[in-house]
Amino acid sequence: MQDPVTSIFYVLILIMSVVIHEVSHGYTALRYGDETAKNAGRLTLNPIRHLDPIGSILLPLILIISQSPFLIGWAKPVPYNPSNLRDQKWGTFTVAIAGIIANFFIAIIFSLLIRLGLNYFPGFAASPLFFISKIIIVLNIVLAIFNLVPIPPLDGSKILFSILGDRANNLQIFLERYSLVLLLFFIFFLWKYFSIIIFVLFRLFTGVSF
Repeated sequence: MQDPVTSIFYVLILIMSVVIHEVSHGYTALRYGDETAKNAGRLTLNPIRHLDPIGSILLPLILIISQSPFLIGWAKPVPYNPSNLRDQKWGTFTVAIAGIIANFFIAIIFSLLIRLGLNYFPGFAASPLFFISKIIIVLNIVLAIFNLVPIPPLDGSKILFSILGDRANNLQIFLERYSLVLLLFFIFFLWKYFSIIIFVLFRLFTGVSF
């Protein structure tokens, strides 16, 4: 990410990927009967409606300036009211996992594009489309894996709490109380160890190395 043009591509693709992630939460909540996101005007792909000053701008810039080997970020969470969901338990679970599924879906679609391009179009590996597709795939895999981490406000915590129910009350209180510290510790000290999972999935999806 030392090249400024490459960095810009990464940030733009990251922003749109997190926007799709959040909108997926909103549409899933709407299907379960909650119109909170719709009424808030958040069921849109307009990135301005979703940008988070820290997660969408400040953190990516810090990671780029510090020449971090990874790039991550988030958008403002799409609001929803669990009380409005027709199915409280599985509605919450489905809303939480919707963004992760959306990111994996994007990664798989562009992986198929790479496989088709490499198999049927000579010179595809040297094309800008191949380069951009690789960025889209790896960033969406990163977002999916990152959001599976069970630290609030990441989706993994909502998935965990919806599965465990009342048994997770004490754990939920602890994680929510220290969420910022835990999240920053995870990003700067533990996240690098997840890179092997990301690149294994990238190769599994595309058939090539990143």
